[in-house]
Amino acid sequence: MFSYFSKLFFIFIFIIGLVWAFLIFATPVYSGTSYNLEEICKSDQTVDNECQKLSKQDCRVLLENCLKYYEAESEEFQKNVTQKQAEKKTLQNQIYILENKIKQLDSQIYQSNLIIKDLKLQILDTQDSIDKTSLKIKEIKGNLTNILQLSYENDKKSYLEIFLAEEKISDFFNELMALESLNSKTQELLGKIKGLKSDLENQKDLMVGEKDESEKAVILQELQKKEQQGIQKEKGVILEKTKGEETLYQNYLAQSKKKAAEIRARIFELIGVPKAPTFGEAYEIAKYIKSVTGVRPALLLAVMTQESNIGKNVGQCYLKNPETGSGIVVYNSREISRVMNPQRDIPYFLEITKELGRDSYNTPVSCPMSFGWGGAMGPAQFIPDTWANPKYGYGQKVKEVTGKPADPWNIKDAFLAAGLYLRDLGASQDEFKAVMRYFSGYSWSKWEEFYGRSVLSIASQYEEDIKQIEGL
Repeated sequence: MFSYFSKLFFIFIFIIGLVWAFLIFATPVYSGTSYNLEEICKSDQTVDNECQKLSKQDCRVLLENCLKYYEAESEEFQKNVTQKQAEKKTLQNQIYILENKIKQLDSQIYQSNLIIKDLKLQILDTQDSIDKTSLKIKEIKGNLTNILQLSYENDKKSYLEIFLAEEKISDFFNELMALESLNSKTQELLGKIKGLKSDLENQKDLMVGEKDESEKAVILQELQKKEQQGIQKEKGVILEKTKGEETLYQNYLAQSKKKAAEIRARIFELIGVPKAPTFGEAYEIAKYIKSVTGVRPALLLAVMTQESNIGKNVGQCYLKNPETGSGIVVYNSREISRVMNPQRDIPYFLEITKELGRDSYNTPVSCPMSFGWGGAMGPAQFIPDTWANPKYGYGQKVKEVTGKPADPWNIKDAFLAAGLYLRDLGASQDEFKAVMRYFSGYSWSKWEEFYGRSVLSIASQYEEDIKQIEGL
């Protein structure tokens, strides 16, 4: 027979076994192996299907796990590219590099999808908190109104009236205590309203930040898709020109190095900018700006390219309503909201256009992305506040250099403003950090670094073009 303590021991072991079994079998599949993550995270549809079975919090955990999975996959593709780039430039190696770049961008685009989904959940949670806080404030205000009405009615009575209205002296004193309690309750409710209003402001600030992050995610995804299309096109051209033969590929490489004339004639893409310069003309402007700011020409040209490439929407909207910030799309006159922030930007925008003699309501600005506001001006995409604010505006800094009113739609002024901004952001010490600050301010997430890497990659390509122009 087992002793009493032996029985307790076996019962304890049995309970521990049950707990472990529960943990093993109840654990969601997405927190398990990479195989399971690969199955669940392989498409938007599978992630959405899984999220429908989960709470918002568990869905966010799933999205974050998928994000980590694709970050690791993206890093693996980058290692493959780096390794092959160090080897001889053969056709086979180049195709391998391009295919891995395409796969890496596929992974990064999907990461952006996951981030956008996660941010949407955060925004929904924050909006829910805002709604609940607003409802609490409304309820408390209703209670406060009732108390103040009661206090007002009692304040109209004198102590003598109250005394005469009561049958007992004790009732008179109870009435006085009730009045005092009303005053105390009023102060308590006012304190609650003050605290809730502070919470509400914090929640609204949080939502602004979340929407800003969402806007960046959408921008980065657009850039990733554009880069992917470019690489797909490059791969297609190489295969078409070489027909898969190494000798033809080596001839193709030699010919591609002799393109100085093409570079000089190539239009420097600045969407929405009339009389866009050739690359050679843009380089001459960038060289002048280096003498003023110290910023490397190739870096400045790369930033300007990236900023204009964010946008199919650069210079594609007009502001129409200065009260609400709404406007229209230039090419189809479709009404659109959030073209420009009415508090932060519109007053400065009206000043800028008036000084330059422009029609405020027929001057192109950027359209809004899916989140946030539009209203950025010209090739460098400065918002009116950053251009004209008397404390830190770059329009004034440009004017101090040129001696004339700064025009954000003028190529030279836009380049100069961007160069001054990059200088102030520390481009001479650390180009990557300066570029990231240009895009995200002084803090950013790892996934946002695609922007900086992309700019530096474009700058490297431009350095090769510049060598052709300079005959180096």
